[in-house]
Amino acid sequence: MQIDATKFRAEGNSLIADIPKAVLTLSDAAEFISANPTEEIASVQVVQQEQDSIRVIVTGNNGIPEEEVILKAGGFAYSLNPEIDTPEDEIVVTGEVQRGYRVPDTTTGSRTDTPLRDLPFSVQVVPEELIQDRRVESVNEALRTVAGVTPDNPSYSAFEGVTIRGFTGRNIIRNGLRDDTNITNRIAIPNIQQIEVLKGPAGALFSQGGPGGTVNIVTKKPLSFPRYNIEGTFGNFDTYGGTVDLTGPLNESKTVLYRFIAAASSTGTFIDFFDRRNYLIAPTLTWQISPSTKLTFEGEYTISEQPNARGLPARGTVLPNINGKLPRDRFIGEPDDDLDKNNRYSLRVGYTLEHDLSPNWQLRNAFRATFQRVPQNSLFPSALLDDERTLERGLFSTEDQSQDNYILDTNVVGTFKTGNIGHKLLFGFDLNRDIYASSSTEYLLDPIDIFNPVYRQSRKIFVADYPREPFISDSLGIYLQDQIDLLPNLKLLLGGRFDIVSQTIEFEDGSESFQQDEAFSPRVGLVYQPTDSLALYASYSRSFQQSVGTAFDNALFEPERGTQYEVGIKADWLDRRLSTTLALYQITRSNVLTTDPDNPNFSVQTGEQRSRGIELDVVGEILPGWKIAAGYAYTDAEITEDNVYEIGNRLNNVPEHAVSLWTTYEIQTGSLKGLGFGLGVFYVGERQGDLDNSFEVPSYTRTDASIFYRRDNFRVGLNIENLFDVTYFETSESSLRVYYGAPFTVRGTISWSF
Repeated sequence: MQIDATKFRAEGNSLIADIPKAVLTLSDAAEFISANPTEEIASVQVVQQEQDSIRVIVTGNNGIPEEEVILKAGGFAYSLNPEIDTPEDEIVVTGEVQRGYRVPDTTTGSRTDTPLRDLPFSVQVVPEELIQDRRVESVNEALRTVAGVTPDNPSYSAFEGVTIRGFTGRNIIRNGLRDDTNITNRIAIPNIQQIEVLKGPAGALFSQGGPGGTVNIVTKKPLSFPRYNIEGTFGNFDTYGGTVDLTGPLNESKTVLYRFIAAASSTGTFIDFFDRRNYLIAPTLTWQISPSTKLTFEGEYTISEQPNARGLPARGTVLPNINGKLPRDRFIGEPDDDLDKNNRYSLRVGYTLEHDLSPNWQLRNAFRATFQRVPQNSLFPSALLDDERTLERGLFSTEDQSQDNYILDTNVVGTFKTGNIGHKLLFGFDLNRDIYASSSTEYLLDPIDIFNPVYRQSRKIFVADYPREPFISDSLGIYLQDQIDLLPNLKLLLGGRFDIVSQTIEFEDGSESFQQDEAFSPRVGLVYQPTDSLALYASYSRSFQQSVGTAFDNALFEPERGTQYEVGIKADWLDRRLSTTLALYQITRSNVLTTDPDNPNFSVQTGEQRSRGIELDVVGEILPGWKIAAGYAYTDAEITEDNVYEIGNRLNNVPEHAVSLWTTYEIQTGSLKGLGFGLGVFYVGERQGDLDNSFEVPSYTRTDASIFYRRDNFRVGLNIENLFDVTYFETSESSLRVYYGAPFTVRGTISWSF
């Protein structure tokens, strides 16, 4: 069926159609744009106008296009230029729709707009819809539905950190730009559009990082139509919070868009004296300077105030204790800010400039500066005495701790052909500087009886002062990548990055310590697609991490390296409503520092660790209203070379088997339309508590649930975490730091959009 657009008109070089009773459902829910689809047409743009109408804008290069433009939407086709008698070409505007939790494309795996099925790597996306349905409060918790990803820190920690495919590392970036403050500060959930996970080494794209993978936090951007959302949260443990999210155009032409997000929350926890407060302000402004140039300014200021999360000793939690079992609400710190606090204040400002150099080439330039201040009193456990109840403690007081990070990234993306072979070329460079500094004072504190604690009576005994000596890390990276279409169903990816990294330590006496390293990180992959819904792939990639210091003979350490081989199958099912990725991989981490057996005060680089496994990720929509995100991971991670730990020891906090499932169903018709239910099941197998494999953290199965009702612009919901109140342990750092998981937790939300 062909229907003329009901409000077709011409303005300047553009054909414009406003189509009522239509909704644009793309992955970013903002707009669709195709640049230079033909020689005559400069761009085709589809924008959501109001909540129930869209606008299609077709702009000609030198005048009103004379080619007929057909917009196909569902079973209808809209002709935007019906007066043309003999059209030369038909332009079909298509956009692959996000189905349930399925996101069809991302930039994290390649730094270019590429469908996930065209990438020779496993890339998984946690969209905003899934984050909101689960009502998570941390990135660690949001990533539970991604196979092969487990948290490094408990959900109530001030830090973010995950283990991916058996390895930890500086793996969290933001909008494609590296920023090490992401792992030393809690990330604000209300400003997250989606979380993208590239599994395996990513040195060819993002410079230094662990070999397990990279987490990219994609923040929310302004929309071209007005939308205002207000949400309130309440729950047990005295949980209260509120969020305001405002966005829309600032002028009639909609060339200037804004977004403003503000949030505040206050909550207790299941641990005595452990309260948390978080605040967020995030303004964003986008200026469409011209049809080919867009400039976006972003800012974010966050405040996080809470005590330190130090866990409990293994004896009394996962191991027997002669005095009995420690309760999960036990606090080993002090309910006094002068002795125990972990307050973090972070400001991020930056811009992104995108400019179309020509029909097939785009320039992107981005800059961000982050300033973090951490007035912290870090109380920590140091030893459990033989009576298994007396815990010795220490304290570092660091009132002037700071970390500043600057990154500038510039790249060019272009498409061209050599004969019948298509290319998408990426070339760019980035500069990064990270400055960490802190002066601190170390104290001894009076021991505490962990079975009968007495608080607010501990004395501080001075140990030492440590001067403010900045650590300055600099890096320059140059990267190149070519995505080659050898045949319509055969794609080759070739890429590499050369980095120069250095670290300077400025000592109090005016002297300096300096080390510089160079590293080349390649990646190569091949994708074969026998059908439109099936892709077979294989890839090779590497990572690196600078190892600062010298051995006994003053030889500088080589950068730590990660090497991965991966093969897999990606498939779309149920008319592309459901996607699956099955991956088989092996990662080797080499040049790991280990103690020198002849000189125990020094290190040597003879350590090696290996992880190999199988992962299955399933995301999408099974039936209308029935959404699912699930995963299974088998991970065999062990030490293969070392001077300290026994070869064959398993890496700590890495379960051999892990299963995750989150699914929701929303009634689509009838008087109960909008009523929905959710169910989550998370199984984590046994894990070693430390590299020495001296104790084991038991397996657990946690069940979550939700019920919600959505009608027009109103939504009310109730989310329950740990429905059956099982006792479990989230993670372990050492024999003195084992972390209980949260008991039965309920959160209610009421939101209104207009």
